[in-house]
Order: sequence, then C-alpha cells, then structure tokens
Amino acid sequence: MFIHYRSQGFILGKEERAEANQLFTVFTKDFGKLEILGKAIRKISSKLKSGAEIFYLSEIEFIQGKIYKTLTDAILIEKFQNLRKSLNKLNIAYKISETLDDFIKGQEPDEKIWQLLKEIFYKLDDNKLEIENCCVGTVGKLKIIYHYFFWNLISILGYKPEIYVCPLCQKKLKPENLHFSEKEGGIVCQNCSKSLKSATQIEPEIVKILRVILSKNWKILLKLNIENKHLKSLNAISKNYSLYILGKNKQLIN
Repeated sequence: MFIHYRSQGFILGKEERAEANQLFTVFTKDFGKLEILGKAIRKISSKLKSGAEIFYLSEIEFIQGKIYKTLTDAILIEKFQNLRKSLNKLNIAYKISETLDDFIKGQEPDEKIWQLLKEIFYKLDDNKLEIENCCVGTVGKLKIIYHYFFWNLISILGYKPEIYVCPLCQKKLKPENLHFSEKEGGIVCQNCSKSLKSATQIEPEIVKILRVILSKNWKILLKLNIENKHLKSLNAISKNYSLYILGKNKQLIN
C-alpha cells in the first residue's frame, strides 16, 4: 500500500516525458526539492492540470514509486497572474529557478529557503512594485529582485560574504579601493587586495547595496539610487561568486 505525502510546493520546472507525462521540479515546504512525475497530465481529461503548472504555488500530493515520486493531487493556491503576464518577470523567475536548481541538489527541507521563495515570488507578482530613484528601468528593478534572492540564498547555505570587515586582516572596511574576492569570501581592503592574484574592484555603492540586501531591508532597497554601472558590477560579482561556490562544491563531491 502506497503512503500519500502532502505539502505546499513551488513548481519551478517541468520536462516532457513519454507521450503525455511531465516531470516537475518542485520545492516543497516539508520535503525540500523534489522531482515528481505527473502521469498522463498533458491529456485534456487530466484532473491534475489545473494545479500543476510552472511557477504555481500549489498543495500537492504524491506517492513514492519505484523510480519517481508520482503526483496524485495538485490544488492551486496561487497562480501569480501578474508575473505570468510579464516576459521580463518570467525571465527573472526562470533565473531564480535555475539558480535554486544549481545550488540545491538533495532532498532536504529548509524553512528559510521556503520563506525566501515565497517572499520573492510575491514581490515579482506585485504590479505596484516601484523602486524610487532607481536609474536602471523596469528590467533593472527586476534584476535587483533576483540579486536579493541570490545573495540571501547563498547566505542561508553558508556562503554569506564578509562585507563589514576585511576577511584577511579583520579591520573595518573603509570606502576606498575595495575588492571582492570569491576565494576569501568577501570584500577585501585596499592593503590586503595587493597580495591577491584575483579580485574584482568594486565601488562603495556596491557595498552599500549588498549590506541592504543582506539585511533584508526591502524598504531601504527600494529607495537606493542604483545606476546601471552599479547593476553591471553587481551582476559580475554575483556571477563570479556563484561559479566559484559551485566549482568548489563540485571539487568536494569528486
């Protein structure tokens, strides 16, 4: 006799399987990231279709099969209709999904990640979202939401960067000639950066943005004057830090 499991979950990916099946990637509140097979779900007669679509928040039920967990019920909780109407928002949602998939490999529940996902999807769905004094336009605003997700996710996973004191000399950082070092795990001061083979020079404004993001002070983040050059710099260090962490994890596994 099969045991039926239930949990709320964000459907973050799907793949076509066989003639009418779909394999869903779901981050659940109670079980973490799962792959769940929706059998015959692409058929018009399927009762699961209404609650199983990418970027839905649903109450799902599944059983453990020989190879895959099998979806037995899916009740829609939130469709995020505003998100679905915007190509730019969908692009950010896909990027969030890909990032989560890169960093979360095993099946393990995490309440902090669950709450972060809920927060970020409701923010993306909010049509009233405005970032005052922001010079980067609508797409740039949405990228700030992505960075809010990325830096808080890696912090939850144990890779929170040091942004108040130099990780090498432990002295308080001064707003002059600062560098971000992936290897040292944070922002390195002017003197210590001279001994590093690889580090990215960043402006004091980037430090400020990171501090606000990691303090999760959304109201202040909305009021920051974020220029295109700041966003480009933030994109670069986010990408480099992500690649470094993923590469380091791969070495540990091998």
